Amino acid sequence: MRRRGSLLPPMRFRLVSLLIAAALTGGLRAVAAQEPATPPQLDSISVVGNARLTRTQILGTAGLATGQVVGFRDVQRALQALFRTGQFDDVRADYETPDGKFVLVLTVKERPVVRKVTVRSGQESADIDVTQLTGSTTSRSSGRTALSIGGAIDKIKAMIGRPIDRAGLAKAVGSIDSLYHTSGYSSAVVKARELATPDGGVQLIIDISEGNRVAVSQIVIDGNTRFSDKEVVKHMATRPEGFWWWQKGRYEDNRLDADVRERLPGFYGERGYIDFQVRSDTLQVDSATGKAVLHVNVDEGKPYYVGTFEINGNRYFSRDELLVLYPFGVPRAPGETRDTALREVPFNRAEWDAAVEKVGTLYRNNGYIYVAVTPSETRRMGPDGQPRIDLSWNITEGSVATINKINIVGNDVTHERVIREAVVLLPGDVFSQDRLIRSYQNIANLGFFQQPMPFPDIDPSTNGVDVDVTFRVEERRTGNFNFGASLGQGTGVGGFFGIEEPNLFGRGKRVRFQWQFGRNINDFTLSYTDPAIKDSRVSGTLTLFNSRQRFTVGDLGRRRQEGGSLQFGFPFFGSRYTRIFASYGFQRIKFTGGSTDLRQRFNCNNCSRSTVGATLMRDTRIGLPFAIGGSMTSIQTEVNGGFLGGTGRYQKLEMEGRWYAPLGSIGGNPQLGSGVQLVLGLTAKSGFVFGDAGPFFTELYSMGGTQFGIPLRGYDEFSITPNGFDPRASGGTAQPDAFGKAYSAFTVEFGARISQSVYLSSFLDAGNIYRSARQYDPSRLFRGAGVGAALITPLGPIGLDLGYGFNRVGLNGKPDPGWKLHFKLGNFF
Repeated sequence: MRRRGSLLPPMRFRLVSLLIAAALTGGLRAVAAQEPATPPQLDSISVVGNARLTRTQILGTAGLATGQVVGFRDVQRALQALFRTGQFDDVRADYETPDGKFVLVLTVKERPVVRKVTVRSGQESADIDVTQLTGSTTSRSSGRTALSIGGAIDKIKAMIGRPIDRAGLAKAVGSIDSLYHTSGYSSAVVKARELATPDGGVQLIIDISEGNRVAVSQIVIDGNTRFSDKEVVKHMATRPEGFWWWQKGRYEDNRLDADVRERLPGFYGERGYIDFQVRSDTLQVDSATGKAVLHVNVDEGKPYYVGTFEINGNRYFSRDELLVLYPFGVPRAPGETRDTALREVPFNRAEWDAAVEKVGTLYRNNGYIYVAVTPSETRRMGPDGQPRIDLSWNITEGSVATINKINIVGNDVTHERVIREAVVLLPGDVFSQDRLIRSYQNIANLGFFQQPMPFPDIDPSTNGVDVDVTFRVEERRTGNFNFGASLGQGTGVGGFFGIEEPNLFGRGKRVRFQWQFGRNINDFTLSYTDPAIKDSRVSGTLTLFNSRQRFTVGDLGRRRQEGGSLQFGFPFFGSRYTRIFASYGFQRIKFTGGSTDLRQRFNCNNCSRSTVGATLMRDTRIGLPFAIGGSMTSIQTEVNGGFLGGTGRYQKLEMEGRWYAPLGSIGGNPQLGSGVQLVLGLTAKSGFVFGDAGPFFTELYSMGGTQFGIPLRGYDEFSITPNGFDPRASGGTAQPDAFGKAYSAFTVEFGARISQSVYLSSFLDAGNIYRSARQYDPSRLFRGAGVGAALITPLGPIGLDLGYGFNRVGLNGKPDPGWKLHFKLGNFF
């Protein structure tokens, strides 16, 4: 006799043990009486409905076996284990009793395997099948989608080759839908459907209907009385569309959220409205046009004025020393009731927060690394009915921390001494946050490590007061071997071959060999620099050269020179950033060919030049090779000939200053130096030659272009002369009077350092050449402006500048301003 019953119907569990007992006793009387029964022993287990999975796999997961005594809890755990695998849509437990034997029947409904995914967005679709698990896709496109469907594919490609997860699919569809809505596609609709495949699997089809992207045509500020709509909107990232092509009125949820939470409260907070809040924001969209009006309802509140101020807990610094950092003038002490104009100072949230940070920095720079500066703000209503805010700094100074150890980790090539030379902290020093940051920047300036570097770790030492500082670096490839073609505006087409290693043997020594060759040039240069001779602070540079050049810009003929120079550098009174250099150079030069005027003025056959020079330089720049802060100033003098011998007898004086002011950053993360760094740079240079340079006309000053002499973008090489602009220089000729004995040059530059290898800028250049030092007049300048880009490549620095010369004139003497493209190759920073 065969009997069959359901132990656990779908989605609901019953009292299995009672039913089993009822089945064995052959009646329902035992169930009604709910008498306890002994759980049965499984004589057999049957699996029904499986196709992909074997009986052994299913029973192994269920944890059931023939001969096992099974109760309600055992069956419940088995079904839960099978459901958790994600392989089944349904699992059911029944029983049969043929000939008095107990047979457990597991009926399963397997989930289909996802064989293929198709994502359709507008006119574009992308397919992924089970053989493309690496994420490669085949696309068929006859139109253009507003958002890349790659993001949608990434969210669902993990399902390919697995049983369909409908909950995960719904979540992915919701994520895609949210992506479109937050990007301004408020009418976008994302749907998913299943299509059976011949092998029993399933194809997922994700249809994306984008609709029109919302464009904000107008922003209306409701509730504002102190500031106009225009003033408020100006401080939002969400802007209405305008006349220019970049004013698209793009709407994004996250951008508006940042406006509501950060930008608008910041704008009002800087003006004393610290109770400001955005009550609501509503977007009214015209579905036909996609245009929208954004209504932002605000509550400005009343402006707060600064009341009293006090400082509590300060012992190391006096009140007067800390008041220097107070941003709101001379404060009123608590209890002071005299009526003064100081009461009318509006509270500024940004300045107050910055002052609190400055107090903490001041303490940390003096070893109080554990200091806590807690600002207190007490709001009250003044007797005149004007809101006041009483301020205080509550300072918990803690203990003074000194440097216990300085650790350097990750330098597999660079010797530790090279890195420690860049660190301005020493064990035993009182901890200083500024010197820690400067050490970090000095190590980055070496150029031997990946950028940006992790910020140093500061860990308490064993005594819990002092600290251990750990600098973590990651070596990068520093040397390069390059060859290829070159193009110089002064030397024509040629080739080059070079080897350079700025970190020779991991000791920071630099060796460079460069050979340029071609029809117009054959130039060998070999240099070696040791920044620390015998591990001292004395540096040295040896340079040897042999050069033959025939110039194609200007009828300058041919020049052959050979010689070398030796330079030693010493710290100036022990300074880390100021050095004094002494140098000696000797070279033989021979000029041949050239224009008749040049041959008459500069006749030289095997001339020699003997030079002694001295330079005083202070360099505090950071972020090299594209500086984002600091400055560099230098004064250089040269003595040529005279008691040294040689053909020329003259002296040189050159001065240069470069100053960089960081303007902030875009993007990146909290790590120091990440993101796009914005900087404002100012360069000022002047030079003077005294005496008779003799045949060495190339030692005089020329201006224009970027390759020869003093750069002035927007003008041709040699076009700026002591007599003014020479339009004939653009025709490939340079006049004998193109060279002067004095010059001045200035540059203002706004730069964006994308990385340590990419730099974009806009610039304003001004400069002039003077016949003698007496005629030096920095108010009489030629002006140029433009944009530029610079790259650090294995071939060396490469730059491209597009300059507009404002003061150019034509051959007829009439103004002829215009654009000039300049290409630069070499170390021009």
